[in-house]
Parts: sequence; structure tokens; C-alpha cells
Amino acid sequence: MQDNTPQPAASAWPATRTEGLARIAAFTPHMGHDYASRRNYDLGPDKRGNVSVLSPYIRRRLITEEEAVRAALSAHSPAEAEKYVQEIFWRTYWKGWLERRPSVWADYVRGRDAALTTQDRRLSKAVTAAEEGRTGIDCFDAWAEELVGTGYLHNHARMWFASIWIFTLQLPWQSGADFFLRHLLDGDPASNTLGWRWVAGLHTKGKHYAAQGWNVAKFTSQRFHPADLNETAEPLEEAFDPGAARPTRSFMPPDPARPAVLLITEEDCHPETLNLPTLNGAATLQLSAERSPLPVSGSVTRFDRAALADAATRIAAISGEVTALNAPRPRDLADWATRAGATQIVTSFIPQGPVRDWLNTAAPALAEAGMTLTEIQREWDTAVWPFATAGFFKVKKKIPHLIEDLNLAP
Repeated sequence: MQDNTPQPAASAWPATRTEGLARIAAFTPHMGHDYASRRNYDLGPDKRGNVSVLSPYIRRRLITEEEAVRAALSAHSPAEAEKYVQEIFWRTYWKGWLERRPSVWADYVRGRDAALTTQDRRLSKAVTAAEEGRTGIDCFDAWAEELVGTGYLHNHARMWFASIWIFTLQLPWQSGADFFLRHLLDGDPASNTLGWRWVAGLHTKGKHYAAQGWNVAKFTSQRFHPADLNETAEPLEEAFDPGAARPTRSFMPPDPARPAVLLITEEDCHPETLNLPTLNGAATLQLSAERSPLPVSGSVTRFDRAALADAATRIAAISGEVTALNAPRPRDLADWATRAGATQIVTSFIPQGPVRDWLNTAAPALAEAGMTLTEIQREWDTAVWPFATAGFFKVKKKIPHLIEDLNLAP
């Protein structure tokens, strides 16, 4: 029996590990056949029982990918849980793919900034109307309102929305990706950027996603019947070439002989499970505003703040006092670590995205202070990312072996 219990607005969810674990437990019975058969239906913001809605927690690793997969396999056979497990691996595939082609993130940032500073008043007005849900396309306008109001959209709705934005409204895909990243509680640089590129036909050259009215009607249970979509659009083209996959960037692991402090970011709010050296202290670094040059949703900012505070509470038993670095300058990071008597800052591996960009800007100040930024990469990423070289199929084929290698089966 499918659980259609009304779900609260995403902005009201407690951003804690305890809440994430409770949500895993509540959805575990539905991670098999229920999920596989009903996951594509967008039944509306008050009926989210057919999907897990765990992504804001997994995004920050308040709960981990391993925990979600173990839960599914603890209650269902591998065949029954296949679709749910694949969706968890999809997020990791996106992150690994972007790590191996970091120029794609840089190209998105350039395109976004160019789109946001356009002098074309007609285009600017059209983007504003789309973001405010004033296009006259009822499904699109409802999704825009839902995104801004709740911080969440069903995955199928995200695809429809992006397709309408790009092909029907003919707006820059980078502006749409920025709109999502400013408002999605689970906004992830890799999943978001590459998802929009995939819809546009840029991720897999020549293969795009053109939303169809009948498909929207069917998978919204007839809530919407759009008749004015551009269903025959051609995929976008670009001169930019991301090139072949390269090895992921090298990084410096912690030196157990050097005094260290821990830096917690939104990339990993479960630091107590990292292989940490002895710590002189810890700090949380909130960089919500770095998602975009435009104002970031208050719901996103509050969720980040609460998630980091929750992580700080849990790590304090190991690190002692935890400092909150909110809206910091790059020099503030070096000064804090120096005052703590450290010569190295330890953090989880920071992938491509706004946090990585900010830390790159902080590198000169850290070097001047004689401070080394060291990173710890989780086994999950180490195991999956080597297969994220082309399409998802290569990762998909390896899932049974990865489940065995990572000891995820009961």
C-alpha cells in the first residue's frame, strides 16, 4: 500500500541527522516495489509519500548514501530495491563526472554570470516572469511557486520545468540552473548543472528532453494538461567542449603529526565518521550565499545553518569548542586556524562547486599563514567515481560489485 501522507513544506523540515535517520526509517518499507512503480508521479506538494524526499539530508551527508542503500537492501531484495538504489548512485555519478571534467562547472559559472548581467531588457523581464510563475503555462507557474515556497520539486517536475524553460520559453539554461540552485534545499552543483545540461542536449550530445503535454498530464494524475509546449524542439548546441574524463584532482591528506583543526562545510555534515587526527578545535563554514551572485533563498540559508549547527553539536565531543564562520573573508579562515595553534586544516573532500571555488580564493591567505588545507575522501566516492567517465551505464553495471565491495548488503 502506497503511503500518501501529506508532507510538510521542505523549509519546515528539521535539518538534523536525527530527522534524516527517522525519515529513512519511515520510507524504508516503500523503497522496493512501491517506489519503482510510483516514483515518476508528481502528485503535488502535499502528497510526497511516493518518493523519499531524503535528498536535502543526503546532499549535506547528514545521512549518507551508504545508509540509504543499506536501508533499502535490509527490507527488499536487490531486484525489488534496484530502482531506489540506482537513484542513490545517480547522484554520486553526477558528482564524479563533474570532478573528472571540472571545466564544465567553470563554463557554467561563466555562462551564468553572462546571463545574469545581460542588457537585454526583454530577456530579463521574461526570466523574472518565469521565476515568479507568470508565464501563463499553468504547470510551469505552479512548479515555480512550489519551488520558491517549499525549496523542493519532484524530480520529474524538475525535468519538465527545465525543458519548458529552455525550449518553450527559450531562456538561457544557465539562468534556470541558477534559479534552482538558489532555491532547492537539495541544490547540488553537480546534479543541478549536469541535469540542466542533460535536458538541453549538451551532456549527451544531440540527446535532449522535450517535455510532452501527454506525459505531464499522465504523471501529474491529470492535474495539468499543457497544450502549448514546444514538443519538437531541437537540442541546444555549444562551442564548448568538456573533453575526455581526467583523473580526479589530487589532494593532501592530513598529517597525524601536525596540529590540526577541523573545517565542516555543507558538503559533509557527518564529520564524526571521518578518519580524523587529533584536533585542536573545529569550525563550521557557511557559504550558502556563494551559490549565486543573486540572493539565495532564506530556506536554503536556514537549512544550511541548522545542518552545520547539528554537525557542530555532534563533533564537539571530539574537537571541543566549535566556531561558526558565517559570511567569512578568506583571511578569517587562516586567522582562526592560527589562533587554535594548528598548522593544518582538515576537511572532507570538497568537490567542484561554490565551496570549492571559495576555498580556492582562500588559498593565498592560507599559504601566507603557513596553513595547509588537507582533505579526507570518503570510501563511497573513492569506489564510485572511477566509473563516472561517460554515461551512467558504466556505473549501473558496477552497482552489484560496489554493493559487495562496500559491504552494503545485509
